[in-house]
Amino acid sequence: MLDIWHPFWQHGLEEPIFEIKETKDEFLIKKDGTKIIDGISSWWANTLGHNNPYIASAIKKQAEIMQQIIFAGFVHKPAIDVSEKLSKFLPNKFTHIFFSDSGSICVEVALKMAVGYYYNKFNKNKSKIVAFEHSYHGDTFGGMSSGADSVFNAPYKKMLFDVLRIPYPKKNEEEKTIEAYKKLLKEKGNEIGAIILEPLVLGSGGMLFYEPFVLDELYKLSKEYDVMFVLDEVMTGFGRCGTMFAYEQSNIVPDIICLSKGLTGGTVPMAATVCTKEIYDAYYSKDKSKMFFHSSSYTANPVCMAAASANLDLWENKKPLDDVKRINSYYKKQLGNFKDARIKGDIFAFEADGGENNYVSNLAPKLYKFFLDNNVLLRPLGNTIYVMPPYCIKEESLDKIFGLLKKIK
Repeated sequence: MLDIWHPFWQHGLEEPIFEIKETKDEFLIKKDGTKIIDGISSWWANTLGHNNPYIASAIKKQAEIMQQIIFAGFVHKPAIDVSEKLSKFLPNKFTHIFFSDSGSICVEVALKMAVGYYYNKFNKNKSKIVAFEHSYHGDTFGGMSSGADSVFNAPYKKMLFDVLRIPYPKKNEEEKTIEAYKKLLKEKGNEIGAIILEPLVLGSGGMLFYEPFVLDELYKLSKEYDVMFVLDEVMTGFGRCGTMFAYEQSNIVPDIICLSKGLTGGTVPMAATVCTKEIYDAYYSKDKSKMFFHSSSYTANPVCMAAASANLDLWENKKPLDDVKRINSYYKKQLGNFKDARIKGDIFAFEADGGENNYVSNLAPKLYKFFLDNNVLLRPLGNTIYVMPPYCIKEESLDKIFGLLKKIK
């Protein structure tokens, strides 16, 4: 048997790895029947609850009909269904969807779309990318380049392309961010192809929140200098921030939006990059060399598409945002118990005493072990503790999570 190498896991610490037998709602269930409350939606992916029967049934039904076909030159009903259903949740500005496998890959697709747009349409080399400090956009090379310069990507620094960074817009310091972007555009606007942002919440950077008006201002500047505005809604999409998509809390619609995680309810891997007709048209040509050169073997896998289609049915008919509001109301009652706690939709975050916000700090593993010893899964980001559960979570489970949080605040 080959030894399994786990993601974001230091095996040298010899910490225990638990085998999960099954899942249900907000619970991960071990071989001995012990239930662990999944307080982080299994890395922010599971929105509607584990083993959702409607989505599971759709996956099973599709697997009995067709599992995988090439998507170049072919199409199938599950993909058509997803494109039709998702369009109901998006403004008319979005006209085209490109399917892929994961959040990291849909970010790669978005960056390639944006840069290729200028190359194809204007024969311009507008290839520089702008991003926030403390950002995270995945672990592929485009994602690492766009993300913060951190321990995550230090060994590969010389291999990453240069990205122009502007400050994270801290509360009451938003103007610094806006002015920094304005300065960049004046100096290098003819070289900048896109700005990519996590809307309203920087996740891996420490659950850093910022105000929606920042998106409005950065978007206006982008349009003045003909820069593509790309939003990475891989984590924030599908209700996490209290609206279907986080950008809906602003007054803008991006040129490109990256979706994954909650797109299938967190059941199977899938992603989508959605863009405007203007971007698509830059690749539409009799010249084959102008096609969009990107694919993966499992693009628009029918089983994954069936899961996404079922998930979108539930969003249309069952109103998951009501559950997000219920969770948010619970959080508001807890605010007074924690210093500098912050909430946004389904997210509750605060900094524990005893350490800097450093991903590899010694505090995080101790907190992780404390929670897991009490059958709760929380993975602190340094000394930033956050809760982001599936929307179906019961108040009893929230009570247990917050009972533990009060012991270490």
